[in-house]
Amino acid sequence: MRKVILLFILITSVLGAWADGNVTFTASAPDVVVSGDQFRLTYTVNTHKVRDFRAPNIKGFDVLMGPSRSQQSSTQIINGNVTSTSSITFTYILMADKEGTYTIPGATIVADGQNKTSNSVQIKVLPPDQTNGVGGGNNSGGRTSSRSQVAGSKITNQDLFITATASKTTVYEQEAILLTYKVYTLVNLRQLYGKMPDLKNFHTQEVELPQQKTFSLEHYNGRNYNTTVWSQYVLFPQQSGKMEIPSITFEGVIAQQVASDDPFDAFFNGGSNYVEVKKNIVTPKLTINVKALPDGKPINFSGGVGEFTISSSISTKELKTNDAVTIKLVISGTGNLKLVNTPEVAFPKDFEVYDPKIDNKFTLTREGLSGNKVIEYLAIPRHAGNFTIPPVEFSYFDLKSNSYKTIKTEAYNLKVEKGAGNADQVIADFTNKEDLKVLGQDIRYIKMGETSLTRKGDFFFGSTTYYLWYIIPLVLFVVFVIVYRKKAIENANVAKVRTKKANKVAAKRMKNAGRLLAENKQEAFYDEVLKALWGYISDKLNIPVSQLSKDNIEDELTKYGVAPELIKDFIGTLNECEFARYAPGNQNEAMDKVYSSAVEVISKMENSIKH
Repeated sequence: MRKVILLFILITSVLGAWADGNVTFTASAPDVVVSGDQFRLTYTVNTHKVRDFRAPNIKGFDVLMGPSRSQQSSTQIINGNVTSTSSITFTYILMADKEGTYTIPGATIVADGQNKTSNSVQIKVLPPDQTNGVGGGNNSGGRTSSRSQVAGSKITNQDLFITATASKTTVYEQEAILLTYKVYTLVNLRQLYGKMPDLKNFHTQEVELPQQKTFSLEHYNGRNYNTTVWSQYVLFPQQSGKMEIPSITFEGVIAQQVASDDPFDAFFNGGSNYVEVKKNIVTPKLTINVKALPDGKPINFSGGVGEFTISSSISTKELKTNDAVTIKLVISGTGNLKLVNTPEVAFPKDFEVYDPKIDNKFTLTREGLSGNKVIEYLAIPRHAGNFTIPPVEFSYFDLKSNSYKTIKTEAYNLKVEKGAGNADQVIADFTNKEDLKVLGQDIRYIKMGETSLTRKGDFFFGSTTYYLWYIIPLVLFVVFVIVYRKKAIENANVAKVRTKKANKVAAKRMKNAGRLLAENKQEAFYDEVLKALWGYISDKLNIPVSQLSKDNIEDELTKYGVAPELIKDFIGTLNECEFARYAPGNQNEAMDKVYSSAVEVISKMENSIKH
C-alpha cells in the first residue's frame, strides 16, 4: 500500500513539474456588452505558484468588485492514466459606462518564477435599448438574453426578422456577390427553417457555416438584438440586366412562457412552463444591376472575371520518341475560377495528346473562388526532331482595372531523339482538337500466311440479307401479336365462343353416339344423342339447358330466322329419340334412324341459324 501511495505522489509531482513548464496566463471577457450592464473580467493562470498579480489600468468601465481570487485543482485517474490540473482565477466585476470600443491591456503576474503577461481584451459597448431606457440590468455575463414572452403574446416584425444583404448591388457578369441572411431576434428563438430558391440567372454556391449557431449582441435601429448569420451564398451572375433575388419565407419556432403556475401545465408542456409557437418570417427582395462585360473581348477570352495569374512547368525538355512529356498549367487567383475555360497547349502535330487532367484546389470567399486550377497535359512525340511548344495565353477581365488582360506562360523547346521501335507503329486512342496528320501510310508491310479475299464492297453488313434478318422476324412478330390479340378478344366473349364451338361439340357427341350404336348400347346411345341435340341448341342460342323446353325452342329458333319446316324436323327428331328409347320392336333399325335424323338436322340447323 505504501508503494502505491509513493507512486501516486511521484506521478503527481512529475505532472505538476511538467505543468509548471507550460504556464499560461489568459484574460477573458465578453466581446459585446450593453451600457449599464455588469460583466466579468477574469485572469486565469494554470499553476498555484503565483505572486505579484498586477491588473492593468481599466479605462471606460467602472470596477464594481475585484480582484477576487479563486483556486481550482483536480486529479483524474482513467484506465491507469493520471491527469492533474490546477489554476488560480482573478475576477473583476465591471460595468460599462459609455458606448464605444475599449481595449483592456494585459495583466502581469509571476508564475513559477517567470514573469507572465496576459493577452489584451477588446470589448464593444452598445448603447442601451431604447425600449427599456437602460441596459439589460445585472447581467454578469454581458449578454442581454432573448426576452421571454408570455404565451399568447403577439410576435411583431420588430421582435424577429431576417435581413438579406448583398455585398455589391452593381456588378459585372461573372463577378462574385456575397449574399447574407442574418437573423435579428428579441424573443426566444428555438428553431428556424428556410430554403434558398433556385436562382436561374446566377451560378450559386453556399458558404459552409457552423451548424451550431452562435448569437451575439448588435445595436440595430435603437434596439439591442441577438444576431447570427444564418446562411451565406456566393452568386455569379450569368447574364446582364436587372436581376431579382426573390424573398424567402422562413418558419421560426419561438418559446413563450406559460403564465400559469399550475404544475400540471408544466407537465403537459414538455416538463417546462413554455409553449412553442410558429411565425413566418419573410426576407426582403433584392435587385442586382448586372453590367455586361465591355466590348473588345480577346479572341481567346477564357470567361474569367477577377484577378488571376498563370504559370507552367514541363517534366522534361529532352526525350525520345514514344516517351511521355507532361506540361502543367496553374491558374491562380480569385474570381470565377470554376467557370473559366481550360486553356489549350498547342502541341506539334507529330505529338499524340491525351485529354487534360484538371484538379481544382480552391475555397469559397466573399470575393468568389480563391485558389488554384491545375491542368496537366500529357503528350507523346511520334517522330524525332526539335520542336517548339508556344506560350499558352490566358485572357480574363480584371476587376481592379475594369479591362481585359492577357497573360502568358513561357515557350518550351523540346529535343526529341529516336527511340526504340518504329514510330510509325505507335497506336493511340487519343488526339488533340486539331486535324490529325496521317503519317507512314505510303508503304505498308506484306501480310504473311493464308488469307481470304472479299470482293470490294461485298460485305454482309448493309446487304439485303443483313436487313432481311431484322425485317422478317419483325414482321412475324407483328403477325403473331395481331393473331394473338384477335384470339384473346374472341375468347373473352364466352357466349360467342360457345356459339362457334356448338357444332364441334355436337359432332363430338354424335361420334361418341355412333360408337355406342356399333356396340349396341341402347340406353347410353339415346342419352348421348339427346345430349348432342339439347347441348347444340343450348350452345348455339346461348340459353342454359335448364331453361330450354320444346315449347320455347320454336320461339327462339324463329327469332334466328330458322325455317318452320326445319324447326318441326328438329322437334320431331327429339320426339322420335325419346319414343324409340322406350318403344318395343327392332331397336337396331330405330337407333339407325334416330342417328341419321340427328346428324341431318344438326347439319341443316348449322347452316340456318344466323348470328
